Parts: sequence; structure tokens; C-alpha cells
Amino acid sequence: MTLRSVLYTAAATAEGGRDGRIASDDGQLDLRVAAPKELGGPGGATNPEQLFAAGYAACFHSALMVAARRTRQDVTGSSVTARVGIGRLTEGTGYGLRVDLSVALPGLAEEAARDLIAEADEVCPYSNATRGNIEITHEVVG
Repeated sequence: MTLRSVLYTAAATAEGGRDGRIASDDGQLDLRVAAPKELGGPGGATNPEQLFAAGYAACFHSALMVAARRTRQDVTGSSVTARVGIGRLTEGTGYGLRVDLSVALPGLAEEAARDLIAEADEVCPYSNATRGNIEITHEVVG
């Protein structure tokens, strides 16, 4: 996949890996990071999986709103929750991720909600970046 043009570039620097600090070049993000207790770390700070979940949820919700405008559907009160799991790959010695997206679309019938989610999945940059690379599920809730 190749971009026609770059519209925006975000930059952030990490120091200390999973037990350190991350900061964006514009100063809007400056956080301590720590491995969660479930991965043998101290916990008590955010971690890369939480940051990925937050970014994916926000991006997918924006894509959902774009898809709703295109199809003239009301998604008032909608939300997206992303759960990012990390674990060992079935092959090799590395680690991988999976994402489970739960989408609340109050007032939409199940089939209409699924169609809208499918369209949002085509629009969302995170979905496009991860498609075919990691397992992603979509669930309609509420």
C-alpha cells in the first residue's frame, strides 16, 4: 500500500523501551510507560498496547462517522472500544498482537450496524495498516 501524499506526520520519541518515557515532538504527549504486571513489569503507567488501543478506537470511530455521513445514518451515542492483546506467536520466538473492536451503535439494526462497520473498516487507516498482519475482530454491542 502506497500513499498518494502525506497529509500529516506524527513524531514521538521513546526512551527506555517499555520502562521509560514517550513524548511527542509537539509536547502534547509526554508519558511514563511501564510494562504491565501481566507481562512481569511493575505496572502503574501506561503501556504501548493501551496507546495502540486508544489510537485504534479513536481512528475507527472517526471512520465510522465518515461511513455514517456517506450513507446518511445517525450514529449519535456510538462508541468504539478496542482491546489489544499481546502474546507469543504460534511460530517462532516473537510476540504479536490481536485487536478486538466492540462497536456500540444504538438505534441501528444489527445488519445495518454490520454494514456500517464493514465500510468503516475500509476507510480506517489503522484497519488498512493492520489488515492481513494481525487478527482483528468486530463485534456489535448494545
